[in-house]
Amino acid sequence: MKTKALLVIAISPLLLFYACRNTKTIPSDSILGFSEEQKQLILSGDTLTPMRIFLITKEDDSILLRTRSKSIDADPKDEVLQHFVKRLYRTVRDSMSMGVGIAAPQVGVLKNIIWIQRFDKPEMPFEVYLNPVIKSYSDKKFPCREGCLSIPDRRDTTQIRAYEIELEYDLLSGEHQTENVKGFTSVIFQHEIDHLNGILYIDHLAEESISPSHDASK
Repeated sequence: MKTKALLVIAISPLLLFYACRNTKTIPSDSILGFSEEQKQLILSGDTLTPMRIFLITKEDDSILLRTRSKSIDADPKDEVLQHFVKRLYRTVRDSMSMGVGIAAPQVGVLKNIIWIQRFDKPEMPFEVYLNPVIKSYSDKKFPCREGCLSIPDRRDTTQIRAYEIELEYDLLSGEHQTENVKGFTSVIFQHEIDHLNGILYIDHLAEESISPSHDASK
């Protein structure tokens, strides 16, 4: 009996250790790689070939554009990820697009990846961001004329965008960063991160139409 008691005492800490490990809560939006279907789409062309822009005017496209994206592992050794971000950049800079930002859902890939043109930096470079999240918004608003590659032949002025935001994101290197962004570049971030949440800028127009008048001086 004494031997059994000692054995139980010796094993108990191990059981407790593994129990604690296995009860870790897995978030509903856990970080995953690309699905096989996404890989096929991404690898269907080389890095110099733009991808098809999904349009709200097409029913199947519209359903995908209204779907929330999932996080991606910021693994610099992931060759599919490297291939995809190059194709996504080629798409936003294609002569048929020439946008100032693009989100992965706009080419049919529901992953939290965006390209942004940084008008707030010298030479206004394009930069890619993984898993971007807006942590806070300024009370001050920045009315801005917006268009969208996924909404053809339309531009509108939104009143609801924050002048300044605090961002958190991953880089392709795997590095995690936070920063504050202001002005027009802030609006581009808000627009593209909306895409990752299945939101289009025209959704804000509907909100504004039933909201009290906005004071842009705040």
